[in-house]
Amino acid sequence: MAENTSKTQIGLGMAALGRPEYINIDAGDRDKSEVAFRANALNVLDEAYEKGIRYFDTAPSYGKGEEFLKAWHNSREHTDVVLGTKWGYTYVANWELGYDGPHEVKEHSLEKLTEQWQVSKELLPSLEYYQIHSATFESGVLQNKPVLEKLLDIKRTTGLKIGMSTSGPNQREVIENALQIRIDGEVVFDSFQVTFNMLEQAVLPVLRDIKLQGKKLIVKEAMANGRVFNNDKYPHYQSLYTTLKTLAEKHQVGVDAVALRYVMDAIQPDYVLSGAADINQLEQNLKANSFTLNEEELAKLTEEKVNSKVYWEERSQLSWG
Repeated sequence: MAENTSKTQIGLGMAALGRPEYINIDAGDRDKSEVAFRANALNVLDEAYEKGIRYFDTAPSYGKGEEFLKAWHNSREHTDVVLGTKWGYTYVANWELGYDGPHEVKEHSLEKLTEQWQVSKELLPSLEYYQIHSATFESGVLQNKPVLEKLLDIKRTTGLKIGMSTSGPNQREVIENALQIRIDGEVVFDSFQVTFNMLEQAVLPVLRDIKLQGKKLIVKEAMANGRVFNNDKYPHYQSLYTTLKTLAEKHQVGVDAVALRYVMDAIQPDYVLSGAADINQLEQNLKANSFTLNEEELAKLTEEKVNSKVYWEERSQLSWG
């Protein structure tokens, strides 16, 4: 097996660990009680730490994600972990299975920032990344001076990296805009958490700017919410499935590890997030550290990219399960 030479570290995202239902394909059958989820989350966090993961990423809208991470962190007292969380979405499904309606509500107001910061700041001093959750032009957050000033105030008083996560077909434009934002000459954003994978590559042109300006880059949804796995519902991805199967067999890993490795070798972010829902998935994901993809393999996978609007329209059709 080739040695892992990438500077990218695998982090653990808690979207699937903190709430009983999440946008993905085939979540499988499991105990969805809050007690079971808490026990599983703590077990996965322990295993992740044991296996070398040091970055843990959560959000208030991940159900009990922040609460579980805080409980784990306070009880284990590891001094070398890096935590990241977000603000701007509120979880409203209240652990109701099959909840009819949006499971999370977006609000990029100063009031919401102030409210959620009061809880999130309890993750200090290990908290290092504080991010706007899914910043878009539509929410007006990038033009909201009181919000930007509050974020800068948080940065000044805590030393946190202020960042944003991005979703949707306008990721590139949102990031380009954010890179230019100054308040009284002071730079606001230090990190960007982007959606990037074999299918969605719209942010590629702006990644160079992110790195040149010394910003931190975190990648989420490396597995396209499960769409990289062979699925009869997506016959248009057949060539991708064939290539992934070949590479998985060659490197003796699962398709999930190939998807993560692709991100690591293609753009070398600071972190790529595993969205593992249990210890088995985590162990499979971490096999991405056991090999590298060559230029030819990377090029073949890059050819599978799709139109960004189509990608996000398709994602919007995925159910919560």
